[in-house]
Amino acid sequence: MSEHPVPALGHVAEGQDLPEKASIGRVLRDQRKIELVALGLMVMSLWFYQAGSWTLPLSLIIGLTLGLLNHLATEYWLLKVITSGENPTRGEMTRTTIVRLAVLAVIAIAAAWAFWPYGIGVLLGLAIFRLIALVMTTLPLLKELKNP
Repeated sequence: MSEHPVPALGHVAEGQDLPEKASIGRVLRDQRKIELVALGLMVMSLWFYQAGSWTLPLSLIIGLTLGLLNHLATEYWLLKVITSGENPTRGEMTRTTIVRLAVLAVIAIAAAWAFWPYGIGVLLGLAIFRLIALVMTTLPLLKELKNP
């Protein structure tokens, strides 16, 4: 079975300018809201401090940080593809995603194991971040679909 190119990635609102090339600074500016939410969740995780043990809050913070880094890496890759004008194949996209997620999984599992039993907070932090990121990404798209 041959690989077919994937249609143009991402959605750029009319009148929104794209940089000539992708930069981490641009991704950090574009993702400010989700960064602030992640920071707020990290601060809130400090409420789980238990009588002299910082292990659970630290595990949650590690999970949220890993989720944020994964999100920013994905956004950077997408911006790089869009600004370069490339049209990656499904296979290229799949390989990139699998490598990124494999690295994320190895780090998350190692951290969870290192801080066990409170290390489960790493996986919980990742899951919470993913849910928040999904909601924050979906709501603007739904608004755009509702008001064409």
